[in-house]
Amino acid sequence: MHNLTFYLLTLFLLLSPTSSLPEELQLLLQIKASLDPHNRFLTSWEPNTDPCAGSFEGVACNEQGLVANISLQGKGLSGQIPAAVGGLKSLTGLYLHFNALSGEIPKEIAELTQLLDLYLNVNNLSGQIPPQIGNMSNLQVLQLCYNKLTGSIPTQLGSLKKLNVLALQYNQLTSAIPASLGDLGLLTRLDLSFNGLFGSVPVKLADAPMLQVFDIRNNSLSGNVPLALKRLNSGFQYDNNPDLCGAGFPNLETCTASGHLNPNRPEPFKPNGPLQRDIPESAYLPSNCSQTHCSNSSKNAQYGVVFGVIGVFIVLTFTGLFTFSWYRRRKQKIGSALDTTDGRLSTDQVKEVYRKSASPLISLEYSNGWDPLAIGQNKNGLSQEFLDSFMFNLEEVERATQCFSDVNLLGKSNFSATYKGILRDRSVVVVKCITKTSCKSDEADFLKGLKILTSFKHENLVRLRGFCCSKGRGECFLIYDFVPNGNLLEYLDVKEGSGRVLEWSTRISIINGIAKGIGYLHGNKGNKSALFHQNISAEKVLIDRRYNPLLSDSGLHKILADDIIFSMLKASAAMGYLAPEYTTTGRFTEKSDVYAFGMIILQILSGKSNVTPLTRHAVESCKVEDFIDANLERNFPGSEAANGVTLLFPLRICSIIIPNA
Repeated sequence: MHNLTFYLLTLFLLLSPTSSLPEELQLLLQIKASLDPHNRFLTSWEPNTDPCAGSFEGVACNEQGLVANISLQGKGLSGQIPAAVGGLKSLTGLYLHFNALSGEIPKEIAELTQLLDLYLNVNNLSGQIPPQIGNMSNLQVLQLCYNKLTGSIPTQLGSLKKLNVLALQYNQLTSAIPASLGDLGLLTRLDLSFNGLFGSVPVKLADAPMLQVFDIRNNSLSGNVPLALKRLNSGFQYDNNPDLCGAGFPNLETCTASGHLNPNRPEPFKPNGPLQRDIPESAYLPSNCSQTHCSNSSKNAQYGVVFGVIGVFIVLTFTGLFTFSWYRRRKQKIGSALDTTDGRLSTDQVKEVYRKSASPLISLEYSNGWDPLAIGQNKNGLSQEFLDSFMFNLEEVERATQCFSDVNLLGKSNFSATYKGILRDRSVVVVKCITKTSCKSDEADFLKGLKILTSFKHENLVRLRGFCCSKGRGECFLIYDFVPNGNLLEYLDVKEGSGRVLEWSTRISIINGIAKGIGYLHGNKGNKSALFHQNISAEKVLIDRRYNPLLSDSGLHKILADDIIFSMLKASAAMGYLAPEYTTTGRFTEKSDVYAFGMIILQILSGKSNVTPLTRHAVESCKVEDFIDANLERNFPGSEAANGVTLLFPLRICSIIIPNA
């Protein structure tokens, strides 16, 4: 009986959720001391507290009370990654990206055998990539881009059989591409761009079955590009590798006989001198001599002097050729402006270089036959000054949104997705991603619409910061200022005491601000014809910190395909914002926007998103007290209520809100 009681008690303790082990608490405190040596950002990490109780910012635990996730991205951490992190054996996610961490990646990090996601990108990490990472058998995402990592790409990474994403771009890696990466059967995205890689592209890697994106831009790669990479279409990026060749690839010359190198073997030299480290074993070239030939050294000795002279001549010749190639690469610029010398760009330089570049269109073209921002088109008079002012590059957009992380997703529609992002200057933005098929197919119309969007400058319109087009993703990105207080819809149907009940004066101010924004669009002299919003709704009215209203998506229809515009109109009609005359005439006029504005006025005054027939009747009768939001508790000027709605605004609301009344 005693043994049974002991067994049940032990089983209960094992199955019951527990707090974090004392050993893990000590490890976390060591990690804190290293990541945040000045104790500025991890102040909630305190001794004698339970990390699993929610007191440790960015720390989450599993059901067994063990630390399973550390999310400290964008915290401003400026220390180093300690070896102690390898002691958190149950860790499945480690997110330390978008900080200022320095030093080397500790080899002990490979002891996290349960880790699925490792995000160390956009820091100042240096040193080599620990080959022990190849032992992390469950790893699915490895993000090490935008650092100062040197050395070679470990061949051991080919052992990460569950890896989906490997991002090493914008480092200072100098080696061949290991053919072992072709063993990654689940790899979908491989980015090795903006490094110092050399040698050929292994055929084995080109045959990776799930590979969709392969970026090797701005390296020193050479030789024949495997034909199998054509299947990636625009997902294969290879620009600014002057010595690459291949048939059927745009901007690549057909290979000569000397261009057909062993595709599984890198060249045993770099462009600027002999390689000082071993060739990766995945690219190992077996000896061509048989045992008989190799043992007959005495016979070959007589040719030693001759071959030695020839060898010296060949070495000098190749050294001269590659010195010239290196010099040419040093002079070469991306898009005729971006200097790509062997000194690689640091993270902080990337944005500045693109901004100063005479051609900021790198990575900004659309896929397969639709290339509205291609270099040299200069359609609709888009000046270089205009492009320099509004153009973003894809790397900036990805960095701002953390590669379009779901954590930053603000919303989705049938044609777009919206993300919150932080630019390098720490300003907060909203990135609206629109699929290529949802945009106007005519390039001239698209560019004309884009120019109209950038022309809007008014205090009651959301400011467009810039735009970007991605060939690889097949999307257009619009970058707007972030408006912090949500949209007007969030201030409707609120309960008393919720803290979101708008005061009377704030409501009047919002109404007047919306009116000014609409008036600006209708009277915008920058366009030959009047411009109508066409999609005004409470959801499109954003509220800033001072409760000023800003109209979003103004002029968006100018770049969208007709079927997308029609679907938006159907949604607008379903919500009651579409003017009745549109259904008979099929035309948008100023009155169409005014009708939607009238509906918003009713929503603001009533505090309700749904305008009922009773509300309409009260409006027709101009009985203000019957539809004013009860949450105001009649807390508004009596004179305004007595004089009726028509005295509140310069519009005769009773007659305009419902045209057929």
